[in-house]
Amino acid sequence: MSRETRTLRSAAAAIGVALAAVTLTACGSSPGSDGKIRVVASTNVWGSVAQAVAGDRLEVTSIIDAPSADPHSYEASPADAAKITDASLVVLNGGGYDQFVEDILGTAGAKPTVDAFELHEAQTGTHTDTTESPSHDGHDHGAVNEHVWYDMPTVDATATAIAEQLGKLDPEGADTYTRNAEAFRAQLREVSATTAGVASAHRDAPIAQTEPIAHYLVQAASLTDLTPAAFTNAVENGTDPSPASIAETRQLFSDKKVRALVYNTQTEDKVTRNMRETAQAAGIPVVEVTETLPEGMDFVQWQTRAAQSLADALNSAS
Repeated sequence: MSRETRTLRSAAAAIGVALAAVTLTACGSSPGSDGKIRVVASTNVWGSVAQAVAGDRLEVTSIIDAPSADPHSYEASPADAAKITDASLVVLNGGGYDQFVEDILGTAGAKPTVDAFELHEAQTGTHTDTTESPSHDGHDHGAVNEHVWYDMPTVDATATAIAEQLGKLDPEGADTYTRNAEAFRAQLREVSATTAGVASAHRDAPIAQTEPIAHYLVQAASLTDLTPAAFTNAVENGTDPSPASIAETRQLFSDKKVRALVYNTQTEDKVTRNMRETAQAAGIPVVEVTETLPEGMDFVQWQTRAAQSLADALNSAS
């Protein structure tokens, strides 16, 4: 989905969804009224993490699971609202990224949730006040980066929290959930090992990004992002970058000041496509990243591919 198609949720739409949630289903219980435990995730990214922990005991439902969907501007349907309202456990990214879930939870009453961004803040000792700008559009991304699924310690903490919550909902399966989370943790360490290899071989290597989706991957790989903040902030917030920031970013490629371009294929537009073409014309390798899982891949496979693609790009540029 291109950035031109992003639209802000209107107040009327938000109210309509909230009312639909209340009308279609009563506040979710833990477990549901039919005795089933329902786990709902905002996107298939966190749905895959939750499914790795749940294993064969439970089936996780992801609200956004299409590779072409743009979570930034997703508008929940009444059916989506009903699923979230009736969930036994809700797993979300948080930080304003999947604000539609937070909006629905605000009307659904208290229920178990796992908020990955809150866990990230707890781990890093940071706190971000998103009350004045609750939607993804309008964030000051120089101050906060909510794309925490590229941060393996946060993903690990999220899986652990999911196991704890599921153990409370399903005590008989508690040991299974704990073992599954531990097995998932081992897989995450393999992803981190690939990233650490990049840091060892290419520490401080200069790169550019069309927007800071993979910020935590770049950070873990100890790379230096030279992209002008004015450019990435504009792209991330859905506004047009200034001519000066566009020219400065293009210069990074034409002068070969960077060794790779990290490119978000999910919210591209004319400006970002032009940056990709400029990079490719200069022989700069492009590393594609996305915000939801590609079809047929689970979380670990997806993150392994991203880390390995980054390593391959930098190796080819050496």
